[in-house]
Amino acid sequence: MTMRVMKVMDGNSATAEAVRQVNPDVVVVQPITPATPIVEKISSFVANGQMDTEIVDVESGQSAISGCIGASAAGGRVFTASASQGLVSMHEILYITASLRLPIVAGVANRALSAPENLYADHSDAMAERNCGWLQFFCENPQEAYDNLIQAYKVAEHMEVRTPVMVSMDGFLTSHSQENLYIEETGEVNEFVGKFNPVFSLLDSEHPVTVGSNAASDYYFEHKVNQLQGMLEARKVIKEVGREFGDRFGRYYGYFEAYKMEDADRAVVLMGSAAGTAKETVDQLRTQGEKVGLLKLRVFRPFPYQELKETLSHLNSIAILDRSFNPGTPGGPLCNEIKAALYDARQKPLVFPYIYGLGGRDIGVNDIAGIFKEIKEKSEKDEIIFEIKYIGLRD
Repeated sequence: MTMRVMKVMDGNSATAEAVRQVNPDVVVVQPITPATPIVEKISSFVANGQMDTEIVDVESGQSAISGCIGASAAGGRVFTASASQGLVSMHEILYITASLRLPIVAGVANRALSAPENLYADHSDAMAERNCGWLQFFCENPQEAYDNLIQAYKVAEHMEVRTPVMVSMDGFLTSHSQENLYIEETGEVNEFVGKFNPVFSLLDSEHPVTVGSNAASDYYFEHKVNQLQGMLEARKVIKEVGREFGDRFGRYYGYFEAYKMEDADRAVVLMGSAAGTAKETVDQLRTQGEKVGLLKLRVFRPFPYQELKETLSHLNSIAILDRSFNPGTPGGPLCNEIKAALYDARQKPLVFPYIYGLGGRDIGVNDIAGIFKEIKEKSEKDEIIFEIKYIGLRD
């Protein structure tokens, strides 16, 4: 029987607790709101002798991820955390990290990008990096922040994957909000994650390797397709690790959570903390006889297009709620990806794009209930003009 304790924690503390239990060799930190408490707590764990991790404090996001590359290429298990401008300042190096197949894990407290400056939650930072080659997990609450961080190491370090992972949670809404969650026994977590076995180490002078060399047109293409193999293999490994985590700890994970979708005729699709509000809305509308459901996406990269097509294609209509812009396109990043996934389905729902919550603006039960009402009315009229709607936007 697994020994666990229930604690009251916010998402930052839950992330730091998972890192403490995994006990990476190196943590490279550049504090930035709202992710700063993650690295503060990790530093306290190290200072108190609860971790034997090396803390490296640097001056910028780009320096942080560069330090991660050095530590990982040297054969270490590595963690970092960031948000907003700190994350996008890593942009150039995030591509290099993925191309080198370094299994680094980063905790991200999602925060809006400037300008104007804003300290609160939306997904524009993580979505800006969606094509850099990292796996991306999204969390609804502190429990998922803890669970996903632990699983991220096992997925990233799998010999067939060897690809870095971002574990994202909504800034302040999840990072600073306290909830009950289960913390597993440290020995159980260690056993689950396993010992890190680096493929190579730059410190191993007996077996020298070249990292980050030049590749002209005769080899670059092959390198990039080789990089994609890690993402492709991750599709299988994410599901395997989610099942293994559930068998050991009782909480099962897949690509997404389908909430009351079995007999639904319409649904909302979203990522992150707003899923809790959406579930409450679904429950209330169900008591009124409305056949509504929710699909909460957990894994954005690799994008589970086949599974989403199988789960969503039977519906009459779906509202896709994005917490970020995709300027110049007919929907947000999540919306456009789901539209592509449904393109060749024989039967497909009407898809309605929504943008909500930019800069931390709240979304409530009445808002989501209004969305369900709106897509029902539009689908009954077979409306084919799908303009982006902005939830809670003042005139």
